[in-house]
Amino acid sequence: MGKAIIVNNLKKKYGPLIALDGISFQVKEASVFGLLGPNGAGKTTTIRILTGLTRPTSGNATVLGYDILSETVKAKQRVGVVPDRSNIYDELTAYQNLIFAAQLYNVPGNLRKQRANELLENFGLSERAKSKAAEFSHGLKRRLTIACALIHKPSLLFLDEPTTGLDVQSARYLRSIIKSLSDEGVTVFLTTHYIEEADQLCDNVAMINNGLIAVVDSPESLKSSITGSLVTEVSFSSEPALDDLKKLQGVLEVYRIGNRFRLSTGSDEEIIGALVDFGREKGFKIISLNTLKPTLEDAFIRITGSPPTPLTENDKLQEVNIGI
Repeated sequence: MGKAIIVNNLKKKYGPLIALDGISFQVKEASVFGLLGPNGAGKTTTIRILTGLTRPTSGNATVLGYDILSETVKAKQRVGVVPDRSNIYDELTAYQNLIFAAQLYNVPGNLRKQRANELLENFGLSERAKSKAAEFSHGLKRRLTIACALIHKPSLLFLDEPTTGLDVQSARYLRSIIKSLSDEGVTVFLTTHYIEEADQLCDNVAMINNGLIAVVDSPESLKSSITGSLVTEVSFSSEPALDDLKKLQGVLEVYRIGNRFRLSTGSDEEIIGALVDFGREKGFKIISLNTLKPTLEDAFIRITGSPPTPLTENDKLQEVNIGI
């Protein structure tokens, strides 16, 4: 299987700010590849460079065999791009948006109507074909945006934070679409800070933080790399200080997810006893206490040394969606 994307030592500076500091990776054809990291890590900058919207300061890359600097137009003809914010036209209907996208991508006139109707059906939008996009929910707009990016049957689809802020049903629907595209031979490159979502979707992931890629591997390999650690999740009746939990004997790392705390430790029995004693000492009641297998998020923290992006209200809903 060939390589859909090859990136070599890409760097991008905005004045004194270093957005990308020499990243390299490869993406296999017909796979789902995830670029993972917190907000501001360099994910969107990477997509902008690979899709010809931004020139790198140095380094090089090929997309579907085309050089991103000298053959940008040829690459764009075979690529679909879904930005982090939907870019459809509110004043047009769903059907009109698709036809307009087909015109922009030079889809032959005799095929535009057929492809538009097929995508409306595949994305569950047939009944809303004549509705203006302004009337759509955020989830329906994301569906339509992806449909427009697929109107010319690209070989590679870029998705920038595809499910951020979506309700449970819409996010689940988009994940099913991403999986089906890969099954059909489309290469999918997605960025996300929902690391557990990437665990569900991606064949391989790259972990990026502060413009540097820490590792590129499959989710299963990354999780197995920390099997020597145990993960305990706990919630209390009152919120303890993170630094106090870090001081408990046997604790390697601690981070927060919503109202819960995850502790990476070396021994189940040791940490459970320590947490019980800690609760008694502080006057906190333990609401829940579970031992878990290491997750991709645990691997991310171990490898990068950085906790996940702090949760917003939309992120808390997404937690439920992706089953953290």
